[in-house]
Amino acid sequence: MKMYITVKNKLWISLSFACAWMLGSVWLALPWIQDLSDIFNPFVAWFIVIGIAIVPGFANAFIIPALLLDKRPGYPIPDILPDITILIAAYNEGSTISDTITSILKQNYPGHVHVIIYDDGSTDNTEQAVISHVKSFTNADNFTLHYRQMPANLGKSKALNMGLKLIRTKLFITIDADTYLYKDALKYLVTNIVCGPPNTAAVAGTIVVRNSRKNFLTKLQEWDFFQGIAVVKRTQSLLQGTLVAQGAFSIYETAIIKENGGWCNKSVGEDIVLTWALRAEGHRVGYAERAFAFTNVPETYRQFFKQRERWSRGLIEAFKTYPAVLLDIRPNTPFIYINLLFPYTDLVFVTAFMPGMIAAIFFQWYGVVGIMTLILLPLAIIMNWIMFIKQRKIFIDNGLAIRKHFAGFVVYMLFYQLIMIPATITGYWKEILKIGNKNWGTK
Repeated sequence: MKMYITVKNKLWISLSFACAWMLGSVWLALPWIQDLSDIFNPFVAWFIVIGIAIVPGFANAFIIPALLLDKRPGYPIPDILPDITILIAAYNEGSTISDTITSILKQNYPGHVHVIIYDDGSTDNTEQAVISHVKSFTNADNFTLHYRQMPANLGKSKALNMGLKLIRTKLFITIDADTYLYKDALKYLVTNIVCGPPNTAAVAGTIVVRNSRKNFLTKLQEWDFFQGIAVVKRTQSLLQGTLVAQGAFSIYETAIIKENGGWCNKSVGEDIVLTWALRAEGHRVGYAERAFAFTNVPETYRQFFKQRERWSRGLIEAFKTYPAVLLDIRPNTPFIYINLLFPYTDLVFVTAFMPGMIAAIFFQWYGVVGIMTLILLPLAIIMNWIMFIKQRKIFIDNGLAIRKHFAGFVVYMLFYQLIMIPATITGYWKEILKIGNKNWGTK
């Protein structure tokens, strides 16, 4: 007989382990802090050590027990599923949208699927690419295509809101115009919201990297989506609330989104702001770990920088729009506070850890990066191994292969932050100072 552990108890177990790890880390770090105090001053010393070791260690230690205790049962797919709408906002996606449409038409979904494509003033061949599929929709019994165009490029949120007005089904799904749905992705995603708790307003699907073989940067991002993003969403869902239902592949209750006014037209992080709006109204956002969709990630560092800058701006937008989230205590609240500390830890990483690492490598000065920083390595290795085991099982159970990018995994685990944090820091400050354009980001 399996012992059932309630969500509340899982939360307390995770928090207890994380706090114990944090206290042990502080005790071990006291000599390090004293050495740094002699060089700088006590305030700077604590500022550096907390940002480099204590906060990241607490976050990792919180996730590990949650993952080990995650024994959720999968929902069986019902024989009858409701009609749905798929909403796609497109801008200059002529090279990718054909594959997206093809993947939709290949879905063996029992209900009717209405596809709404809202073109946000594309200047390439997006329209022609969509029109080439009209015949396929005409010949399909349970698929309908609606194509609309914005008069000019007005932004993704506005295109989504225009498409929202056309939706008549109880549920709708957003996907990006470069997303490719894996087999039965629609079934699994819809099942998760239909069979989930009654207060579920949205469910995020699982995003997998499609173009990982393009270069080393895309390989690193494959590990980020596989190890980091998916696992964090899974853990947040375990604690009754995924914090971002990403626009690339998520499902929503239509009436709730319309009552909320749709997406914020002034927001660059429209998906996280919408998700937090749902949370503020008392709704739950779930995660469908078996609903897979492939997406193309940035292939150049410039595109990657702009994407991660946009994501970090979105996080600040969410806190600015819904500051009361800090006082709304729920099982997933620890993740709210961990997110709140991201700007601080990223700042310490850039201003202290990176210079300290350069000093250690080239000048053999180990004041900032030395033996004490190795405390984090065992925890990071354990966490990444548990993440890998959990995700590998899901992949294997659903017929997906894990590409063997061992070098990419090592670089991801040890150095991925080095290439990502300059972009996140830029995004934080741009949003705080209200500078820079808010656009599609990677075009």
